[in-house]
Formats: sequence, C-alpha cells, structure tokens
Amino acid sequence: MEVAVLDIKGKETGRKVKLSKSVFGVEPSNHAVYLDVKQYMANQRQGTHKSKERAEIAGSTRKIKKQKGTGTARAGSIKSPIFKGGGRIFGPRPKDYTQKVNKSVKRLARKSALSIKAQEKSIIVVEDFSFEAPKTKDFTNVLKALGLENKKSLIVLGDSNNNVYLSSRNLKTSEVITNSELNTYKIINANNIVLLEGSIEGIESNLSK
Repeated sequence: MEVAVLDIKGKETGRKVKLSKSVFGVEPSNHAVYLDVKQYMANQRQGTHKSKERAEIAGSTRKIKKQKGTGTARAGSIKSPIFKGGGRIFGPRPKDYTQKVNKSVKRLARKSALSIKAQEKSIIVVEDFSFEAPKTKDFTNVLKALGLENKKSLIVLGDSNNNVYLSSRNLKTSEVITNSELNTYKIINANNIVLLEGSIEGIESNLSK
C-alpha cells in the first residue's frame, strides 16, 4: 500500500512511502480491538473509591433509646446505616481494575486498528518537521493545511520532539505521541492519523515481531 508524502503545507512532495501490508493491511479483528480498548479504559481507573461502613464511623456506642415502650422500632447504635450520619451499607471499597491482555492480542489489535484507518483512507503521511520554538499557532497552521483543523487527529512522531508536543498541548482535538506510545484506543479514538515519515519504520518494527 503506497501513500503520498505531504509537506506541512499540505502539498505533495512527489514521494511515496510503502506501508507494510502485514501491519496496515491485515484482516481486522474486532474482538481483539474490543479487548485491548476495554483493558486500556479499565486501567485508567484509579479504584480509590471508598465510603465509611458502620464499623468505621466515629460516634458513641451507647444504646440510643430504651428497647421497649417508645412506640418506634428498636435501635441500638447511632452509627446504624438507617440514621443520618451513619455508615453506608455495601459502600464502595478500593479495588484494582487492572486487566491483562496477551501481547499477541494487543499487537493484533493495534494492527487491526491501523488497518481499519487505512481502509477508511484516514492515514496521512507527512515529512518530518519541527518548530524553532513551541507555538500553538504554528501547529494550528499545519492542521489547517492538512484539513484537520476541526477533526480529532493523532500525530505520531518518530522521536520525541518537545517543541511539536508543547505546540499541540493546548488543542483539545489533537494529540502528539511517539511511535512507542501508540495504542489501540488512541488510534480508534482519532478521526485521522498523521504519521511522520520517521515514525513508520518504528511502528512496523514494533508490530512485526
């Protein structure tokens, strides 16, 4: 699969890059994508939710009223869940939501996600670029030239580039990552994937193992 290489002004450079069929042209496995995205979402959860139960409430232990003769239900503790300020029944406790997915399944999921984007013609290849200083305006101009100003986009760099990353950080609809940070959720979540030329070799070597 060949894709034309664009410059940061959105013009064709006259060069084309060949995307590996074993990474960008596989038969997508929807189930693998589902498992990997589910794991990613679950692993984002902190699991630190907690409410106090009856035994953890600070309060008197005396019986709050006599057993009989009040005309109301018997009650022994002010910490009872039926009273205001009492403990919570079956409240949330800290929990580890981490899920495990085999490496081979994760690899298949990423290849499937990239292949889906390739089928949708949502992958754009741009020649490597950098900025002299972090400037959101410069990054916005690149997105405008590529027709991605109002679309959710994922820009994949070959190596870490602080100026490009900082230039994109204020934009909600755009995210900049390196090829080693690429995951299924981010691929599926974006409308368009922008691959810098230098990132392709790294992506293919990571997913061809």
